[in-house]
Amino acid sequence: MTIRPGETWGEAVPVPEDVVDLHDDAELAAHLDRGDRRPVRLVGGDLLRTLGGRSTGGGLQRFPIDVLRIDADGRRFTAVAHVVVRDRRSAGWRGPIVAVMNTDRRGGWDVAPRAHPNDGRVDIVEVAASMGLRARWQARRRLPTGTHVPHPAVRTERASERRWRFDRPLGLWVDSVGRGTVRSLRVAVEPDGAIVHI
Repeated sequence: MTIRPGETWGEAVPVPEDVVDLHDDAELAAHLDRGDRRPVRLVGGDLLRTLGGRSTGGGLQRFPIDVLRIDADGRRFTAVAHVVVRDRRSAGWRGPIVAVMNTDRRGGWDVAPRAHPNDGRVDIVEVAASMGLRARWQARRRLPTGTHVPHPAVRTERASERRWRFDRPLGLWVDSVGRGTVRSLRVAVEPDGAIVHI
């Protein structure tokens, strides 16, 4: 069951005998796609940072998380942390940007400060194509602290499913792995789609 405001989340458990260590978000998504039923312990990645980092002591913390199911021009992907669409050539300095966040972080940036990986929704941050270079540079400087929002050229929303159709092919990154280009994108949340340990 997805988390509700004010509820406790996660539970202390002993280390499972057959636990598999996974080093980043993409490894976890691949593990889920293979249908591997062994329990997983995250040892790196943006989901781990959102969960508060590695546990210390003899046991682990066990968390249910939402999983993102993606359709990109008919290609299917799974994500646990984020999906980003932007111009591949300009590194985000021009054109639209879409960040679909199941975690608050992407690397050192606090992209979606209110995102929670088990609330049944993603936080969507969209940068308008019309946003100027100077405003983008200023927003980029504020990304580490999450103070890039609110901004008139940055739109945010929360949703359990969303579709986009882009005027031209844009670069697609799923859990920080480049997946070519996309023109038609659908992202849907699978609530409580996986269990992770830290």
